[in-house]
Amino acid sequence: MATQHWLQQSKEFILRFAVSSPFPASWFYDVPKSTEIEDITSPPEHIEIVSHCWNYSHLFVYQLKSLVENAPKDFKVTLTGFYCPEDKDTVALIEEYASKKVDNIEWNFVALEKNDLMRRAIGRNKAAKETKADWIWFTDCDLMFGENTFPSLKKALTKESCILVFPEKVARTALLSKEHDVLCNGKEISTDECLEKAGYNYHSFSKATGPVQITHGDTARRYGYCEQTDCYQQPKDHWAKAYEDRAFRWLLGTHGKPLDIDDVSIIRHVEKGRYKKDSAFSEMRKANRQAKDKLLTK
Repeated sequence: MATQHWLQQSKEFILRFAVSSPFPASWFYDVPKSTEIEDITSPPEHIEIVSHCWNYSHLFVYQLKSLVENAPKDFKVTLTGFYCPEDKDTVALIEEYASKKVDNIEWNFVALEKNDLMRRAIGRNKAAKETKADWIWFTDCDLMFGENTFPSLKKALTKESCILVFPEKVARTALLSKEHDVLCNGKEISTDECLEKAGYNYHSFSKATGPVQITHGDTARRYGYCEQTDCYQQPKDHWAKAYEDRAFRWLLGTHGKPLDIDDVSIIRHVEKGRYKKDSAFSEMRKANRQAKDKLLTK
């Protein structure tokens, strides 16, 4: 068992080196021959959004609420939410929203074993291979959609030819403590009130990363999400830092194309519920996030 763990760790290290090197992914893997779409779907009729939630029901509620409040009027959105039955608060939230009937919104909540949930690429790959959508948006459960998100998304994706795109400008809240009203009273606070209470600034992304990775459906079905990189498809006993984002871009051969997509926002928070509560590692990460936030807001 120890040998197998060491082998997987070694594979991850080597892959991180390869991703940062000048060597193209095509030397090692079956990858797209071009970053351009052969048959452009215009306009999109179906978009899938993929989220993971572990101990983040107080954030996930805003994402689900934002979909209900701002459902698209002229195309279908499927929300695929991965969770673990051990997370009782998230289970209760999912049961509440699964019963809501919303025009053009399809709920697809998928239970995973905890160790599979901890490796985000496992769920993302499953969603990618099974998607029926024209485009699939890999995101996090702390991202919200606003009034103009879906109209602008449809417009931006119409006749789009790049296989990987992302919203260039996103509103991000201040770094919230676990006692903040927004994080304690998510069921009572609307998404608009959330931003007002938290305060926010705009952030520009330079590549498709973390919660802002939107991939063409044909590409997702063909190549999955890091499906060929075995080390990123292995379960973990704790939340794995998402190095696979970089591998995904490397495999597709592009950092992605920035698009004008309106009213996308992210809730930033000090406490990372996915890590072990009050552990030394958790406290170290919290201190690091606070220090970085102070530097960035000076």
